[in-house]
Amino acid sequence: MKMSRRGFLASSGAALAVRSVPQIAGKVSGRRVLTLVYDKALGMMRAVERVVP
Repeated sequence: MKMSRRGFLASSGAALAVRSVPQIAGKVSGRRVLTLVYDKALGMMRAVERVVP
């Protein structure tokens, strides 16, 4: 399945919005950092999320 850059950004933005809604109710210590990396095996961009204190 080929995914365009615009489609990837739209889907990752929607996923980020879904994840941020529950955090509004209960705040978790630390900050989430979302990094976009190019995955050669998949041949497309991939989102990597980390929790930083």
